[in-house]
Amino acid sequence: MHRFLLTLSLSLLSFFPVLAQSTAPASLPTIGVFTTGMDRNPGFLPFYWDARKGKIWLEIDKLDTELLYYPTLAQGIGSNDIGLDRGRLGQEHIVKFQRSGNKVLMIEPNYAYRALSNDPLERRAVEQSFAQSVHAGFEVAAEENGRVLVDLTPFLLQDAVGAVQDIARTKQGAYRFDATRSAMYMLQSKAFPQNTEFETIITLTGDQAGPYLREVVPTPAAVTMHQHHSFVQLPDDKYKPRLFDPRIGYGGIEFFDYASPVSQPIMKRYISRHRLEKKDPTAAVSEAVKPIVYYIDPGTPEPIRSALLEGTAWWNQAFDAAGYKNAFQVKLLPPDADPMDVRYNLVQWVHRSTRGWSYGASIIDPRTGEIIKGKVTLGSLRVRQDYLIAQGLVGSFGADTTQKAANDPMMAMSLARLRQLAAHEVGHTLGLPHNYIASTQGDTPFGRASVMDYPTMVATVKGNAIDISDAYATGIGAYDKWSIRYGYEQFVAGSNEKQQLDKLVSNMHKTGLSFLTDQDARPEGSVHPATHLWDNGANAVDELKRVMEVRRIALSNFSEKKIPVGTPMATLEEVFVPMYMFHRYQVEAAAKVVAGQTYTNALRGDGQAVMAPVPAAEQQRALDALVSTLTPSVLAVPDAVLKMLPPRPFRFNPNQREVFKRHTGLAFDALAPAEAVAGLTYRLLLNPDRCARLVRQHALDPKLMGLDALLNALNKQTQTNSTTNSPYWKEINQQNERLYVDALIRLASNKETDGSVKAAVHNELLTLNTRFTNAFKPGHYTYLHWAIGRYLNDPDQISTPGAMTPPDGAPIDPGQDWLSSPCDVY
Repeated sequence: MHRFLLTLSLSLLSFFPVLAQSTAPASLPTIGVFTTGMDRNPGFLPFYWDARKGKIWLEIDKLDTELLYYPTLAQGIGSNDIGLDRGRLGQEHIVKFQRSGNKVLMIEPNYAYRALSNDPLERRAVEQSFAQSVHAGFEVAAEENGRVLVDLTPFLLQDAVGAVQDIARTKQGAYRFDATRSAMYMLQSKAFPQNTEFETIITLTGDQAGPYLREVVPTPAAVTMHQHHSFVQLPDDKYKPRLFDPRIGYGGIEFFDYASPVSQPIMKRYISRHRLEKKDPTAAVSEAVKPIVYYIDPGTPEPIRSALLEGTAWWNQAFDAAGYKNAFQVKLLPPDADPMDVRYNLVQWVHRSTRGWSYGASIIDPRTGEIIKGKVTLGSLRVRQDYLIAQGLVGSFGADTTQKAANDPMMAMSLARLRQLAAHEVGHTLGLPHNYIASTQGDTPFGRASVMDYPTMVATVKGNAIDISDAYATGIGAYDKWSIRYGYEQFVAGSNEKQQLDKLVSNMHKTGLSFLTDQDARPEGSVHPATHLWDNGANAVDELKRVMEVRRIALSNFSEKKIPVGTPMATLEEVFVPMYMFHRYQVEAAAKVVAGQTYTNALRGDGQAVMAPVPAAEQQRALDALVSTLTPSVLAVPDAVLKMLPPRPFRFNPNQREVFKRHTGLAFDALAPAEAVAGLTYRLLLNPDRCARLVRQHALDPKLMGLDALLNALNKQTQTNSTTNSPYWKEINQQNERLYVDALIRLASNKETDGSVKAAVHNELLTLNTRFTNAFKPGHYTYLHWAIGRYLNDPDQISTPGAMTPPDGAPIDPGQDWLSSPCDVY
């Protein structure tokens, strides 16, 4: 039977020779023949440009060889709010090209799960236990001497950075990739010795464009940007990873190591750092085999360019402390250098439609944590906001509005800020995260132990004037030197590296320095009283009192001289806002003292104090200082200022986030600033987490403040100021009462609020309701009585208006992502 079928098959093939030929595999042309007439680009991954068809043909001579791939946004949208900035780095991926028949797959191995073992079977067991990812598949079009040629164009012509998702996430419209309006951009598609780069013109089409998108796109129905694809040679295997220690900050990589003994942690954590080695490993101080060099974007204007060069160069002080000589260098990017070349660490100057965050990011080897390329993105509008703040503090424009930059304290402060900013962002690219406790540590009156903190400007009072000559620190902080030593110091051959690192951290702690970062500082209900953004000084309460005096002087000195002659008077509001809000971040810092706990990232046996509540007296001092900021006399806008703020003139509409919201239409709202500030204070103090900690700390130690004490203080504050003779102040106080009641109702009706907190707040609302009933007067108290009654009748259905949100500040409002890699929101 089998012989009969075989004979029949052969007979059929003899009758249909064409069919027989079509099923046989066709031989492929050579690469040389196939690419005749195309432009060849030699380099790390050679490629050919077929200009007639608009196609990129990739020559793969490194099959089964791992390399690094990552996308970038080469030309952005220009909106900080959407986040699609020029130079934004995408996620790194280790990939390899693997051939199967006439197909080549671009495969990403799973380095999150490994076995650090010499046993290939043990490694294979882990590899086969977890999924890999195939990023693309290509048909082989030609081959020659073990090399294959594939059409890379479809892979390149895609929304590789996820712009569609970012636009949707920020509610700016529904968009999709449009292949008909997308193409290769060959001017920026090049091959270098260690990397091959491709750039594309990508267009997204859609509708319902939001305001951020309409602001920056000429025709919002079509959003066109340039996206970039990088294929990079991975470093050799001579780099030695360094272990992470939670007591000193470093970003990096982590993975499961299934070869770990059962008695040891399965999770491995390495820090991210550049490769740096001494020429003479035995010398206490030595030059580097290959220095770390950062290049400044030559498109940066002066005097900003010089400020960035100076601030970035500060890091050499830290590398000196780590035993290197001239190991960190800063240069202007040469005219013949290409910023896309992976060999260049870059500080890039980026323009946006609004002021926004700056970033420090790195491309790292996901296998080891080695930094391959550092990339800093600095927003150009930041310096203008810094200048505006200095303008409000010390500006005094006469009839002659021209000022020489060298003698201009406002420009001097702005450039000092840029030096610090450049150092901060480059610090991220060196591997360092934020250290927000550093502002309370160090050997200066205002802390300044690290450039990796977020500092606000230090303004001091001299007589009846404000001085900003020492607004920002100069040079690297003490903590920064210890952190660079941890990451980059080269220990004597034969020494136990882990023991040396432990000793280094212990010595750092002996100097009074420590490390706490974003998770400890950013949440409004966070615990530690010394970790905060945009604050200064060793004690948050003392600094709040000092800052309030600076604010008082700034408001009393505020006049039309804060803007140049010929400027519309209405634009004074932009200068006034940061002066009125000058204390906002110190208020947040002081609020963390209430129900606060000091703690460290202690390891067992390292001798550090682990955790303790803030003493009762200090909590009370913080509450008293915070309550005093709610006084109507503090919240009132000076009468002279109110008379200088008319409605906006034609074509001078403000950025709405830079001015106070208002209930009064075009007219400036005299109550809106007080509402924004008081609402912020109530929100911070009545944070659900903080209130729950108050309940618990008082239960554990009755000497510590409880929630009832906080509520009584806020209640008493409004009662004390209810008898003022000023109608304006009286209206501010009544506004405070409304804000307080609304905040209590929101807290009590919040399903996530702790039950003990709900009970205490419910009781406070009953007490207030009785007071309002006894003080019954038509209008204000009638409303409060009605509002509480609605809550009492149906707490699950109640909704209350939130206080007006303050204008953006900080001097940039940090609200985006927290640090998961050496990247910033600063």
